[in-house]
Amino acid sequence: MNGSRTPNFERAQRAALTAGLLGLMTSSTFFFRHPDQFYRSYLLAFVFWIGFPLGCTALLMLHHLTGGDWGLPIRRPLEAGTRTFPVMVVLFIPLLFGLKSLFPWMNPEFFNAEPILRFKQHYLNLHFFLVRAAIYFAIWFALAFFLNKWSEEQDRTGNPILAKRLEEFSGPGLIFWGLTVTFASVDWVMSLEPHWFSTIFGMIFMIIEALGAMALVIVVARILAKYEPYSSAVSPGQFNDLGSLLLAFVMLWAYLSFSQFLIIWSGNLRNEIPWYVVRAEGGWAALAVFLIVFHFAIPFLLLLQRGVKRQMRALAIVAGALIVISFVDVYWLIVPAFEKAGPHLHPVDLTAVVGVGGIWVGAYVWQLKRRPLLPVHDPRFEGAVEHGD
Repeated sequence: MNGSRTPNFERAQRAALTAGLLGLMTSSTFFFRHPDQFYRSYLLAFVFWIGFPLGCTALLMLHHLTGGDWGLPIRRPLEAGTRTFPVMVVLFIPLLFGLKSLFPWMNPEFFNAEPILRFKQHYLNLHFFLVRAAIYFAIWFALAFFLNKWSEEQDRTGNPILAKRLEEFSGPGLIFWGLTVTFASVDWVMSLEPHWFSTIFGMIFMIIEALGAMALVIVVARILAKYEPYSSAVSPGQFNDLGSLLLAFVMLWAYLSFSQFLIIWSGNLRNEIPWYVVRAEGGWAALAVFLIVFHFAIPFLLLLQRGVKRQMRALAIVAGALIVISFVDVYWLIVPAFEKAGPHLHPVDLTAVVGVGGIWVGAYVWQLKRRPLLPVHDPRFEGAVEHGD
């Protein structure tokens, strides 16, 4: 595919920021009438959207660690995603005013209900919660800073040693990423229902974030493939590789989700099964079936086909659909903590996700346009251009 125009980043950025501001302004009107619902919807939106910079960080380190040619066409879109953490810190601040509305353990009397809960009080308390959140963001900032710093230096100097430095940094970086994502998912989602626990929960969120980020950069790569110099540097073979990775994340999501369900259901423990009992009845059960079909079965069958993965437009459509379905997945994980009877999509659920998402997308596009779209001074880049037609 050949192209000669340049992407209209400014137009996309303005549209995203306008949608984001309108979404946040509309959501704020609900705050005065239904503050509890506002915070619940805002948490849903925040958890969904922070998955993209987190997923971009993981995929970028995975690329540097493996040295795979698959990552070179999407390296700049991934790096742009990692540089949006400052925006997410700002967007995290409103949640701090609604912690008591979200988490039952914020009430000191909660721990007196059952003796076993008193053991969790040392972890589930406001001060330690805030300290942990600060640590998570500090580590994510550090990972993004060094990944982008050395990449920019590589652009400027072409020093081949920097590729080795990025590789050596990414191994330990992935470990710190995995630990912080696990604890963040426990703090921000699992502790909404503090009686319940799962050792697989953090890994499920890792896969959701990696899958969402991979789907995002596939869509971005499809858009950029209309323009030079990007169009000359990507090939159907590279999109085939990206589609195969997307398939791997779809399969991992299904494996981990089913493993968690099977282990908890077979264990039949009083503190564990209520989490699934709520999500396996009524409207929540229908939503679970929807996820099985559209988050796994159909994408699995489509991504098995080489023709779909090598066709940029078809692969981008599948990836875009998976982004939307990932939001449904996050909705199914979070909202039953507040609405046991069944799903009821509140208007603020949509305005909040548009508001937070518009701001994030605007920041993402701004970061994407600030640097060259291709890492031309990476010593592996020439091989990537020649990889698989």
